[in-house]
Amino acid sequence: MGLENLQDLVTEQQNLKTLKIDRKSTEEILEVINEEDQTVPTHIKREIPSIAAVVDQVVKSFEVGGRLFYVGAGTSGRIGILDASECPPTFGTPSEMVKAIIAGGESAIFKAVEGAEDSEELGASDIHSNGVRLHDVVIGITASGRAPYVIGALKEAKKLGASTVSFTCTKDSALNKVADYKINIEVGPEVITGSTRMKAGTTQKLVLNMITTTSMVKLGKVYNNLMVDVQPLNKKLVDRAKRIIQNVTGCTFDEASELFDQSEGNPKIAILIFTCQVDKDKAAELLKNAKGFVYKAIKAYNK
Repeated sequence: MGLENLQDLVTEQQNLKTLKIDRKSTEEILEVINEEDQTVPTHIKREIPSIAAVVDQVVKSFEVGGRLFYVGAGTSGRIGILDASECPPTFGTPSEMVKAIIAGGESAIFKAVEGAEDSEELGASDIHSNGVRLHDVVIGITASGRAPYVIGALKEAKKLGASTVSFTCTKDSALNKVADYKINIEVGPEVITGSTRMKAGTTQKLVLNMITTTSMVKLGKVYNNLMVDVQPLNKKLVDRAKRIIQNVTGCTFDEASELFDQSEGNPKIAILIFTCQVDKDKAAELLKNAKGFVYKAIKAYNK
């Protein structure tokens, strides 16, 4: 799709609901933005089967040592970086498990790198430089579905044997043609014409959250609805880990602190020490046999 077709994209069309927004009061502008934002979850809900298929593939990939890559340009790339960067502190994942690649590199996070998104060759090159391989999943993120950088990246990832995903905010896109899986969520024209950091960006943020969160749940990194694989890297997270132990076991905070120390800062191990009345090594064995799932470890021990 050439630049001459830009006006045909839904993401570039004028929103009739926000005409003359420049003449509205502050509250009126906020209200119309809010009203448009409220349509996003409804559009996402329609695509849950497509999102589920991607999640299942991501989980399969993780289970055999594969990784998840986000690839995007501009806002899409930055949203990928945000989601990837939150996985290690939230779920205790290695930093290489979920990664993000942005057109123009790190400097593009804060300042637009002119022309970076226009090169398929650069997208392909960045896939190689990041070591994408068989068993990885690469999600190409572009609101319009036409960014050459992302198309080039997905083409190259597919050649290398990775599973590829087209994530766009348009139903019919060039990116779809080079992807194994498709998530196409059309949220309509933006409040400000072409400003895809708005509804399209919100859609991307929500869906990436859904993909990684659900994948981590399916890997046993959550018990009930608690982040039991949290990495206690600072005082706040240490306190959170102890309160998770307290919440699950029903013990006092002081007892939870002792369990935290006994488990060497591992809430899963701490929970099993208390619940199964075993030592740290036995708790670790139970957890390993249950492939990281706390509820499965408890169930197996109580058989």
